[in-house]
Amino acid sequence: MKYFCLPQPGGSLILRERETPEPGPGQVLVRMRGWSVNFRDLMIAKGWYPKAVKADVVALSDGAGEVVRVGADVTRWSPGDRVAGTYFPRWVSGPGTPDKTADDLGGAVDGVLAEYVVFAEHAVVAVPAHLDFAEAATLPSAGVTAWRAVVEEGGLAPGQSVLTLGSGGVSTFAVQFAALGGARIIATSRSDEKLERLKMLGATDVVNYVATPEWGAAAAALTAGGVDHVVDVGGGGTLGQSVSAARMGGHISVVGVLSQGSGADPLMVLAKQLTLRGLTNASRETFERMNRAIAHHGLRPVIDKRFGFDEVDAAYRYLESGAHVGKVVLDAG
Repeated sequence: MKYFCLPQPGGSLILRERETPEPGPGQVLVRMRGWSVNFRDLMIAKGWYPKAVKADVVALSDGAGEVVRVGADVTRWSPGDRVAGTYFPRWVSGPGTPDKTADDLGGAVDGVLAEYVVFAEHAVVAVPAHLDFAEAATLPSAGVTAWRAVVEEGGLAPGQSVLTLGSGGVSTFAVQFAALGGARIIATSRSDEKLERLKMLGATDVVNYVATPEWGAAAAALTAGGVDHVVDVGGGGTLGQSVSAARMGGHISVVGVLSQGSGADPLMVLAKQLTLRGLTNASRETFERMNRAIAHHGLRPVIDKRFGFDEVDAAYRYLESGAHVGKVVLDAG
């Protein structure tokens, strides 16, 4: 079978071949059919990732496919089942702990950019039947993170307001989930064309953050006293504006580090009595709850561009260009 690995951070992905693995007791063998590329994958490839990365790590955390064989004692799955892997294979339920989050696919342990991958039976979930494999591959990181930020941690209620930043995978999922929840959605981008696409997804108000550098105050002015929920994907470079946008007692989910900057004024955090919550993915049970909602509503992830399995370098370059709205995926066809 073919697979892509990263011999060392800061190097290039290498295509290699090895024997197709066999599932052991409690494991399933999945023929991978779709993969999704995340900003984290770029960080690992460029040597920017702050956590330890396994030597010769198989790339990518997000993928979906079909179970082809099961090992002894497997009860959850059968050949033919359509599944996606969980970002943290050990995190099945409950709050995150150091042990549950020690193994992250494509980082501390091998990822999924291979024709076949062996998973523990508890480390995959069934994917919604209406999605193709590439669409399903967008769910493990961007989908789960946005769901947790908006629904499970944010506790979104109908009529509340949500501010999203940019047009990447987490942000487009956040727009879609907030729209399902009956929220007023304010979306930002540097591109008016992208803002129009975000409006088509459900954004009710848009702000061009280049034309309006104080976009936090502009978002607050669109609401009665500030935004209820902010999904911040920028980190240090955007958190100050997110604090400006939030209402008294508002909720800010910090889910990414796409931009550098000095962060937020802690006095403003105190004065507004804000809740700042850092989020890195979630449990398998959270993933399953999200999938039930996606299936019920027939929601389809936003895919900007599809590449072939052997075009991973081009997919990385396209994601790095920032031209996308939604997700960049690899599709085995």
